[in-house]
Amino acid sequence: MTQTIPLNAAGDDTTTIETTYRDAMRTAIRQAMLDDERVFVMGEDVADYGGTYAVTKGLHEEFGRDRVRNTPLSESGFVGAGIGAALGGMRPIVEIMTVNFSLLALDQIVNTAATLRYMSGGQFGVPLVIRMTTGAGRQLAAQHSHSLEAWYAHVPGLRVVAPTTIDDARWMLPTALADPDPVIIFEHNALYAKRGVLDSGRGPVDIERAAIRRAGDDVTLVASAGMVDKAVAASDQLAELGISAEVIDLRSLRPLDASTVQTSVERTHHAVVIDEGWRTAGLSAELSASITERCFWTLDAPVRRVAAAEVPIPYASHLEQHAIPQTDDIVDATTRLLETGR
Repeated sequence: MTQTIPLNAAGDDTTTIETTYRDAMRTAIRQAMLDDERVFVMGEDVADYGGTYAVTKGLHEEFGRDRVRNTPLSESGFVGAGIGAALGGMRPIVEIMTVNFSLLALDQIVNTAATLRYMSGGQFGVPLVIRMTTGAGRQLAAQHSHSLEAWYAHVPGLRVVAPTTIDDARWMLPTALADPDPVIIFEHNALYAKRGVLDSGRGPVDIERAAIRRAGDDVTLVASAGMVDKAVAASDQLAELGISAEVIDLRSLRPLDASTVQTSVERTHHAVVIDEGWRTAGLSAELSASITERCFWTLDAPVRRVAAAEVPIPYASHLEQHAIPQTDDIVDATTRLLETGR
């Protein structure tokens, strides 16, 4: 049950609320719809069913079916409709069940939404927010479990973010909706049930800046989405071994906040990049190259990567867990880096 707790004993008006990642996201959508009548939600089963992960549950009862619209099973069709609505002055929030299904709308996202401002000489923007689930760990097999964030982070014209905390689940959306160009929000499926404390008075956040989730001096762990909590857990285990690990939550995947990463690595002299996507040509490759270019003379060892196995994500639980990075993998990679320098 949700409980409101005073933030401090000084009697400040600001409160914190115990909630879940899922409910924080729903709160963000609901408030956006209350604040701006142009905002509406569309996607597969977003009305009665409340979306695959229940993020929009109950919203159609409050706002009606004109503003919470079920769509056919046609990602290309309803993403295209969202682009058209954005061009017409609306502020659509389009939900795609999973990043795997977004490939059916790749032409609309990459060839239309991302290019219209450039192709029109700046005359048109596409103020569209696309929410989609990413990640593995729930035995949803190969067509529902991949982490393809790097595919979209590769594309100029898109802004790509991945909220990890309860606060970011709540407060990234207002900033995204205010953007005149398309924003993709990746929500890791393992985070929806995560419980935590929401700062209900925080307000919209800067979605271009990375955040330091754990301070440290010996090594920098760089992660995003579902890997951040594992990196924090790894830092706890490393602390027991006498290793002080700093954890950076990227938050934004395009643009990348390379400056925050650089400042950390120049101080720790070591970097481990953790990515649930595949190693080859992935986000970990881009980050490793960026760190090496910026911090070559201050690195005491090459950048080390921890990434998913180069296989489709298996259905069997033990194989799935083996295929994606785990806390012990991060600990092992970090200790090996510091012990052997590679």
